[in-house]
Amino acid sequence: MLSFEKRLWKSGFENIAGVDEVGRGPLAGPVVAVAVIFPSKYFNDSVNDSKKLTPKRRNELYNVLVNEAITWGIGIVDNFIIDTVNILNATLQAMQKAINLLTVKPDFILVDGNRFYKCNVPYKTIVKGDTKSFTIAAASIIAKVTRDKIMEGYSEKYPLYNFHKHKGYGTREHIELIKKYGRTEIHRTSFKLAGIDY
Repeated sequence: MLSFEKRLWKSGFENIAGVDEVGRGPLAGPVVAVAVIFPSKYFNDSVNDSKKLTPKRRNELYNVLVNEAITWGIGIVDNFIIDTVNILNATLQAMQKAINLLTVKPDFILVDGNRFYKCNVPYKTIVKGDTKSFTIAAASIIAKVTRDKIMEGYSEKYPLYNFHKHKGYGTREHIELIKKYGRTEIHRTSFKLAGIDY
């Protein structure tokens, strides 16, 4: 999980930012990106891809990581912008927002996936980076916990939709609830589902 970071440390880079996003696939809610920088040589062997951790473990690690980080930023792009610019561009916007909120400028950026916006900082995109880079995996945990909290808040506002359970993803339960009650103002109208008057 530190192979990319070790090569960068050896090359003289210190402020390495990991960037990841959560929420590209759901039918409702925002896409959330996180950028995070840790002290050089920092590592926590409990960190892994957020999808492989239980909610309880993610929350525990979230508290550790945000306290150990030098700086971290969260970029949130809502469903209205997603519907306007498409999910890829919305994701890139969220990443840019997260990086812009860092109080220390990164000298290298590791990004999950294969797309990134052009910037004046050297970077590397890594497919499945949250399973290969500690810094990206840490960003994925912070992003996942942040978005889950947002969706749990929406569950209180829209109690009929059980957002606290499915977090806006297209589960069978969620699709049945959309069929029954229609969509809310946080549903993405650009995400079409066969058989639903969306």
